[in-house]
Amino acid sequence: MSISIRNTKEIDKLHDASKVVGSTLAYIKDFIRPGVSLLELDSLVEEHIISFGARPSFKGLYGFSHATCISVNEVIIHGIPTSYCLKEGDIVGIDIGSELDGWYGDGAITVPVGSIDSQSEALIDCAKSSLIHAISEIREGMYFKELSKIIEDFILAKGFVPLKDYCGHGIGRKPHDEPMIMNYLDSGNPKQGPKIRNGMVFCIEPMICVKSGTPKVLSDGWSVVSEDGFRGAHYEHTIAIINGRAKILTEN
Repeated sequence: MSISIRNTKEIDKLHDASKVVGSTLAYIKDFIRPGVSLLELDSLVEEHIISFGARPSFKGLYGFSHATCISVNEVIIHGIPTSYCLKEGDIVGIDIGSELDGWYGDGAITVPVGSIDSQSEALIDCAKSSLIHAISEIREGMYFKELSKIIEDFILAKGFVPLKDYCGHGIGRKPHDEPMIMNYLDSGNPKQGPKIRNGMVFCIEPMICVKSGTPKVLSDGWSVVSEDGFRGAHYEHTIAIINGRAKILTEN
């Protein structure tokens, strides 16, 4: 496994691409309300990314048809924008990527539509707070598997479970790169495998399920749900390791 170490200039380029993502996620939140269609949201996201001179990097990636992954209710990740109009009580995940001058950024949020039930509130809080907690715990020299265990332990302590088989990832000149960063410990020993080093840039993205973390891909070939059929939530930041600690690049 070869994990890229970025110099200051390269991290600045990644920060520029990531700021487009952060700005766009903050922008689109104001449009998430009852009656708005997923296709409308996707169009707004694409226009906003382009306004920075950037490109929506998800569009065409692996054959994906739109600029935005929009995942509603039980769809946890990779939802395809459709003509569905949001309703009071829905929750909606917005996952976007940008490419600017050959460098990539990636981020995601999950947003309530009006008033939502208490379990949905707890799901969203778990996704967001597990991400922030994990970022705060990162130190140069720790193993990536230790980070995975930190994420998993936090999610389990909140009474939820991580989605299996999907993960965070490196990012740079490609939208997805080494390493894969699971949201759970996939082996018995967290002190093995590659270590986190200064100059590494990667995405952390907890994906939260209610009871079962076993994924199921729907008939559209993209939308991922849990086999338990309950709602899920997803948050993501692009971060860089600078002076031994994690710096969030996708903050608005």
